[in-house]
Amino acid sequence: MACVLEAPLRMSVLSEVTASSRHYVDRLFDPDPQKVLQGVIDMKNAVIGNNKQKANLIVLGAVPRLLYLLQQETSSTELRTECAVVLGSLAMGTENNVKSLLDCHIIPALLQGLLSPDLKFIEACLRCLRTIFTSPVTPEELLYTGPDHQTILFNHGAVQNIAHLLVSTSYKVQMQALKCFSVLAFENPQVSMTLVNVLVDGELLPQIFVKMLQRDKPIEMQLTSAKCLTYMCRAGAIRTDDNCIVLKTLPCLVRMCSKERLLEERVEGAETLAYLIETDVELQRIASITDHLIAMLADYFKYPSSVSAITDIKRLDHDLKHAHELRQAAFKLYASLGANDEDIRKKIIETENMMDRIVNGLSESSIKVRLAAVRCLHSLSRSVQQLRTSFQDHAVWKPLMKVLQNAPDEILVVASSTLCNLLLEFSPSKEPILESGAVELLCSLTQSENLALRVNGIWALMNMAFQAEQKIKSDILRGLSTEQLFQLLSDSDVNVLMKTLGLLRNLLSTRPHIDHIMSSHGKQIMQAVTLILEGEHNIEVKEQTLCILANIADGTTAKELIMTNDDILQKIKYYMSHSNAKLQLAAMFCISNLVWNEEEGSQERQDKLRDMGIVDILHKLSQSSDPNLCDKAKTALQQYLA
Repeated sequence: MACVLEAPLRMSVLSEVTASSRHYVDRLFDPDPQKVLQGVIDMKNAVIGNNKQKANLIVLGAVPRLLYLLQQETSSTELRTECAVVLGSLAMGTENNVKSLLDCHIIPALLQGLLSPDLKFIEACLRCLRTIFTSPVTPEELLYTGPDHQTILFNHGAVQNIAHLLVSTSYKVQMQALKCFSVLAFENPQVSMTLVNVLVDGELLPQIFVKMLQRDKPIEMQLTSAKCLTYMCRAGAIRTDDNCIVLKTLPCLVRMCSKERLLEERVEGAETLAYLIETDVELQRIASITDHLIAMLADYFKYPSSVSAITDIKRLDHDLKHAHELRQAAFKLYASLGANDEDIRKKIIETENMMDRIVNGLSESSIKVRLAAVRCLHSLSRSVQQLRTSFQDHAVWKPLMKVLQNAPDEILVVASSTLCNLLLEFSPSKEPILESGAVELLCSLTQSENLALRVNGIWALMNMAFQAEQKIKSDILRGLSTEQLFQLLSDSDVNVLMKTLGLLRNLLSTRPHIDHIMSSHGKQIMQAVTLILEGEHNIEVKEQTLCILANIADGTTAKELIMTNDDILQKIKYYMSHSNAKLQLAAMFCISNLVWNEEEGSQERQDKLRDMGIVDILHKLSQSSDPNLCDKAKTALQQYLA
């Protein structure tokens, strides 16, 4: 019986609550404007700090009416302002409240309100907008986010109007202006180039930013100024060797990584520094020897320690929940530091338990940590020495292969790039990776709609096929299928095409392998070669294709597929007289392999090529001013004389 009674009881309680809230909504429809205003003020007082009341009013339809009153020209400025205040209060409730406000198209209404001449009304609209946009449920694209929006703000004089606020007497105003500049400059050369030359009270903007990142300034100000200078530098507006970067910005960001700083500051400092040095070898070297940074970052993984100095329980609880952000930031910065320099990579790997930390990072629940750990691993995998030692000792290929199963594209791209490096011929990881089903995985990547994944899939297969045994080569061809191979050879992206040709070239190496593959796939491969040599492709693509033909010509039985194909022979002849020396040389390799007189049937092949006029071209090329062409032509002619 209790179950039957429970629902009606709940219904009656809810109807009482909504009934008690209904009079607030009813008053919004009163014909007397003064009563409407008083109703909105009473509503404002009722909802402050009361989430249940907020939810009730939304359910009862208060939002559309408040928005209507806010937009009416006939509404008094005071009424419109109070409506904006109530809407802002509703937005401070739950995420569902914000969703309801967004569904009622609150943003266009508030943005329209910014055109009002009344400052109090504008402020109420701005406060409400800020509350809505700081909610995680609000789609960012509803406001200015991309480069186009940066340009719109820039074109409407944002730089000039905000610049003077940097010298405001109010710290809060200064900080908002700084934050605005950091957002405007991010990855935007046009804005950044302008900022460099902006004068405020006779001082250039970069000089003001440098003053703001001095040690005596509040940490938030130091960090945001460093961000502005970092973004301007990365956008090409400030040189990487400028003193304001090397002597001011970089040291400031390193300071932010020390354990004296708060968690958020350490995260932001490390991530900004990672971005600053990402593409510059010299900055990577300077950062690596500043304040023992590499060792300092190791503390990011020990946080919070059992003897933590944090006495504030709330703070400790917050930091425990966000400790993964420190690990993510450390991995990102290690990835940037080790991007180019072998000595730095060695220092990073020798940092206590570093490889174990990366391996653990690859299986963390946070996708951002996993991505950063893979980036770090990718950066370190560029080292031949480490591939042969640390990577093997810790069997990093195992967690990496696991990451490659069902990961989102952004992780797949970096993980597959790392796999490419682990599959290089000198890497001891190559064998176990092959045994763990890598061929199938990589073949599936070549079918991805994501270009970077297609490139990495085929690149890894190319590395895998280099000096591989015949079984592996057969597995690759079986896994790819002829249809997929043709698909890749007709890919619109030149990187995919070049890597596919590289794969073919690696597959067609060593005679028994060449003959074996050409006996089963010869017709299709010859067809693909013809298509590429006839197509509109660049020199590198055609050179690679001619090198594949030269490999086929080195086969014992495979070379007959060239000799019986007059179309291909004519193409080789054409490229022998081409204006580009690289293509001439590649065509000459084909001819040399075909006329080599120690092999069976060489006399017939030589005769056929002589009848085609090849010998005449060889005589001509033996007089070439290019030493490589000259030598190759003479070598080929000697086969006729022997």
